[in-house]
Amino acid sequence: MALDLNNPKDRKQAYRDLYWGDHGFLRLRFSNRHHIGGGMYRENQPSPKRIAELAKEGIKTIINLRGQSPKGYYLLEKEACEEHGIKLIDFQVFSRDVHTPECIRGAKELFDRIEYPALMHCKSGADRAGFMSTLYRHFKMGDTIEEALEMLTFKYLHVKHGKTGMLGFFFRDYLTYAEDHDIEFLDWVETVYDPADVHARFMAQWSGNPITEILRRE
Repeated sequence: MALDLNNPKDRKQAYRDLYWGDHGFLRLRFSNRHHIGGGMYRENQPSPKRIAELAKEGIKTIINLRGQSPKGYYLLEKEACEEHGIKLIDFQVFSRDVHTPECIRGAKELFDRIEYPALMHCKSGADRAGFMSTLYRHFKMGDTIEEALEMLTFKYLHVKHGKTGMLGFFFRDYLTYAEDHDIEFLDWVETVYDPADVHARFMAQWSGNPITEILRRE
């Protein structure tokens, strides 16, 4: 049964979901916040208090990369965005899987239509946020994929040794192909890229890192 934030008992449960079930207590003093450029920021899952601060800073759009959820962290985020006049957009991507050409093209279209300043977030601000930040740097700021891949590094807490390494593997697969072919990234995505093949090749060479999988870094 969905939580009703108008019900005091459900509201308390929503906050328990946020701070304990979703590990929000770890984010109380650390937002993993970074300015990507051009009025776009990235960070981890914001609390209602954090969203109030973002509104004061002038943030117009929040892109939730985790997708819609019946859990408290999402319901509280949606409520806080409505309260503070921030447009919340749910654009789900994945930290341990490949993405379809439609998703990648959709990210480009999203960056072109939203109101800035804007902020993207996942759970920890490391992996899904890094994937989308790489796309943003390329599509919106004109960086090469090689330059934009800086967004998927440990500086932002991205750990490439777990299955989250599939995100960087996807971009490097393009770079390898482009060494011998004069082709733009989006053209490669549309005409060459095979998600199932990239997924299979990554898993074939992945040796496994149980620590990153236990932590479920996102």
